[in-house]
Amino acid sequence: MRRLAHFSWGLALLGWGLPALLFGQSIAREGNHWVMTVNGSLPAGKRLQVTSQGPVRLEGGSGHSVTFIAKLSVDARTEDDARRIFSRFGLRTLSANGRVVVAAPGGPVSTNLNIRAPGVKEASVQTSAGAVEAYSIDGELRVNSGGGDLKCDRIQGDCHLSTEGGQIQVGEVGGDLQCATAGGSISVKNVHGNAVLDTAGGSVDVGNAGGDLRVNTAGGAIHINYAAGDVTAGSGGGAITVGKAGGQVTVREMAGPVEVGAAAGVRCESGSGGVRVSNIAGPMRITTALGSIIASLTGGGRFGESLLETGNGDVTVLIPSNLGVTIRAETARGRVVSDFPMTQRTAGTEVRAEGAIHGGGPLLRIGGTSGTIFIKRQ
Repeated sequence: MRRLAHFSWGLALLGWGLPALLFGQSIAREGNHWVMTVNGSLPAGKRLQVTSQGPVRLEGGSGHSVTFIAKLSVDARTEDDARRIFSRFGLRTLSANGRVVVAAPGGPVSTNLNIRAPGVKEASVQTSAGAVEAYSIDGELRVNSGGGDLKCDRIQGDCHLSTEGGQIQVGEVGGDLQCATAGGSISVKNVHGNAVLDTAGGSVDVGNAGGDLRVNTAGGAIHINYAAGDVTAGSGGGAITVGKAGGQVTVREMAGPVEVGAAAGVRCESGSGGVRVSNIAGPMRITTALGSIIASLTGGGRFGESLLETGNGDVTVLIPSNLGVTIRAETARGRVVSDFPMTQRTAGTEVRAEGAIHGGGPLLRIGGTSGTIFIKRQ
């Protein structure tokens, strides 16, 4: 932040463009810090930019003015020392050409900002440290924090959130959503567009996504209730659950179980952990090094050529009466048990079985090193 040579107003505030209208200011001792509180007002604009060293709370609403309460804090020996520091690190404001800027001091001064900004179509918040909350924004929101939790809700446009360490909680977003944290959980209730969610360590929970969804965590569980489009999910360790997806589900799991309730197709690569998929209407490619596979197919869909393969575990396939499929199953040291007529051949410990179920159809290959392959009526 730029240091001020003069403190012309006797307050920790500098305006350029249209200056802020000040409602009041006070200074008081709070523990080891001196705290100055400044209330201000600026003409509203469509674009808002906030820079701070400390927490920020931003809220939209109705009206024609941007109002703010800034609590500036500094560790100083006396009140006079505190005032001198405040005079050098002033709060800066701007309101011109539809743009509003509130820039809090840096250096030894930390700031807690509470801002109400009606009618904002583009809002940007950046803080070097501290939590950020944003609610009821009429347009796009961008938030970046050097370390702190992020919360937002009722964002009408696209939303971009990033923090170097902290949890991210999202309520309603009308557009696309991007979230990234270097360490912390992510929870999203409802995003109307596409979403990309990344965390270096923590769980991810998604209620509803109106488009495609991509989720990645270096370590933690992933739970997705519903996504209208394709889902891509990856975890370094933790369960992955997808309730329902309108498109294809692609999963990469290092260690942990995988479950998909319904999808237009599934691609899954798992290092260790069982895989359970239900109501799959499209093609599947599921492989796991360690764990059982249970797959329930759906008739009347666009089932395509598929593969189910495990290095160690059972494989169970449930086939509905209105789905024709051709089965080719192989196991190195196991057996094949089928509710349908199939031709089986053995060579030592290896078993191969083939059959056209309900007149045949797309090829379904099933492989296992050991364990039992079950082919059942649904």
